[in-house]
Amino acid sequence: MPPKKILVVEDEPDIRKLIHYNLAQEHYQVVEAEDGERALRLLQHEKPDLIILDLLLPGMSGLELCRAVRGRPDTARFPILMLTAKAGEADRVVGLEMGADDYLTKPFSPREMVARVKAILRRSEMQAAGSGEESYKKGPLKVNFATYEVTLRGKPVRLTLKEFELLRVLVHNPNRVLSRDRLLDLVWGDETFVTPRTVDVHIRRLRKAIEKNDRKPTWILTVRGVGYKFDENAVET
Repeated sequence: MPPKKILVVEDEPDIRKLIHYNLAQEHYQVVEAEDGERALRLLQHEKPDLIILDLLLPGMSGLELCRAVRGRPDTARFPILMLTAKAGEADRVVGLEMGADDYLTKPFSPREMVARVKAILRRSEMQAAGSGEESYKKGPLKVNFATYEVTLRGKPVRLTLKEFELLRVLVHNPNRVLSRDRLLDLVWGDETFVTPRTVDVHIRRLRKAIEKNDRKPTWILTVRGVGYKFDENAVET
């Protein structure tokens, strides 16, 4: 198996060197970009298994680059680990809402960074291996787990990898209430440093993608004090 390729987008040379060294020690192939514009050019011919993306970049910001990556069909499902010097919850939530799969606050431990990279890549591999030829179809919603394609009323729906995996768990557990902690276990695993708030952010994004009115959802319902459930009966109508 060829080594996993990781694109590191970071404008500070010392931090790029630190990340590169520790990833190379784990036998990852590392590609570097010092700004968003170069990262976009690299993505035209590089197909990284993961992007480590600094939030504060010169010129195009990390959030703008994240939005651009998620907006292109050929790059939309690349996992993204976002680096931020801001520790506030609002900044982390914005990063997740823009499509980041996980975040890491500077200054960070190289060991923690490597652990998060391994966890994200492991989940991505498990999702790809377990997809098989299985599909789901109810009413206007169709999900192909082999190709990671979602269509709604015959039109393609663009989801990030994490949003797709969350939808997979929900449709595989129709009409069953799943707690935030349970969704964290099933979608993010127990080795990733995320909180129940992460689930709320991704549920909101998923509703925007598939619900007729995400402010009054009928498919993905909130069960107050417990979690969420997928109302399969509503999908069929």
